[in-house]
Amino acid sequence: MFGRLMPTEGKFFELFNQHAELCVKGSMEMLALMTNFDDLENRVHAIEGIEKQADTVTYNTIELLHKTFITPIDRDDIHKLITRMDDILDLLEDGAQTISLYDIREITPEAKRLAELCLACSEKVQLAVSKLHNMNYSREILSICEEIDRLESDADHVMRAAMSKLFRDEPDVRNLIKLKAIYEILETVTDRCEDVANIIEGIIVENA
Repeated sequence: MFGRLMPTEGKFFELFNQHAELCVKGSMEMLALMTNFDDLENRVHAIEGIEKQADTVTYNTIELLHKTFITPIDRDDIHKLITRMDDILDLLEDGAQTISLYDIREITPEAKRLAELCLACSEKVQLAVSKLHNMNYSREILSICEEIDRLESDADHVMRAAMSKLFRDEPDVRNLIKLKAIYEILETVTDRCEDVANIIEGIIVENA
């Protein structure tokens, strides 16, 4: 009985890593979608499949949290970290489905750039998460989190420029509405990556 109450520390970090890898895969699929619309539906289905896998990892993490008596880091931090990472893939799925439902046939360079920044942020999230099991990496992890903050700021700049160009140059109101929705979703992906970085920074401060 007592054995079942002992922490499974490695398992939590393993689950974080699994989810972070799926965030990168989803971001790669989104960038591929933004680069080439020829395989749109397959890309959308791929992102939906990745999001479902991530939901399973999130569920398994929360289930393990309920079963574990002593956790390797604060319980609330575990819950916040996995749910914020899940938000990343939820948004990527929303973006892919929106492109499909709105029947968008051509994407802008600004949308592709935002997708590139989503991937860059997701890769940094994965890198930070992969080192979280060992507080000896605390300085390196904090440096990675700073890079995520910088990438999110880059996405803000791209977003503002894209919106300005859209409202200035796009004559078709329907197309304006469609592209505005895509820009907002992609920029919010980088916001959620920054949220993850902030949670990780808090974990480092509490545990290093």
